[in-house]
Amino acid sequence: MVAAAAYEESRRKRLEENRKRMEALNLPLLSQALHKSPSPKKSSPLKQVKNRTIQKEVVVVRRSGRVANLPSPVYKEVEIDRVTIPRRSLSRSYDKYRDYANRVYASDEAREEALEKAQNLMSAFESNHPTFIKSMLQSHVSGGFWLGLPVHFCKNNLPKKDEVMTLIDEDGNEYPTIYLSGKTGLSGGWRGFAIAHDLADGDAIIFQLIKRNAFKVYIIRANCPPEDKELE
Repeated sequence: MVAAAAYEESRRKRLEENRKRMEALNLPLLSQALHKSPSPKKSSPLKQVKNRTIQKEVVVVRRSGRVANLPSPVYKEVEIDRVTIPRRSLSRSYDKYRDYANRVYASDEAREEALEKAQNLMSAFESNHPTFIKSMLQSHVSGGFWLGLPVHFCKNNLPKKDEVMTLIDEDGNEYPTIYLSGKTGLSGGWRGFAIAHDLADGDAIIFQLIKRNAFKVYIIRANCPPEDKELE
């Protein structure tokens, strides 16, 4: 009991000392003044953004001095005439011409022999029709089926624009093909001719221009069977 009374007395003295210190510092008056003063206005977290006004002006586009005084170009659609030919229906044997794994390549001897025979045959022609010889490669007779022609022959004898060129075989059968003047070669239709005549790597083909847009075609086989050699 004596300890509790002593503690209460000590506590009362500390509170009294603290009160006197606060009065000496005028803290009670300051606290009352803060409570009575009006609270400051709170600023909005999101400020209103004014809409920006974009001013549009018409300006002159800068142009090179070389073309500044020239009239502006006028663009319009232009129809391009494309050379087309009727499609031939190919037999299912066409698949073997796309089988790259089973390609058969002619030997150098067989290729040279076919070329020599073609040159001998061409020298026997009595006509003055322009003629050239083309030795067949795999790209000519399988896969892409594109036949490039000699550039000098095309420039001197063939049309200056794309046109249908007819290939006439030794039996008189006609095969229309598309001649591309810019690439100096035969595109559409050549595949049908190559497959119909079973052309192979190493064969030598004689092209004889008998008309402005028609070739007479002679085929000399590179790998002809022995019985054919006996007939020759």
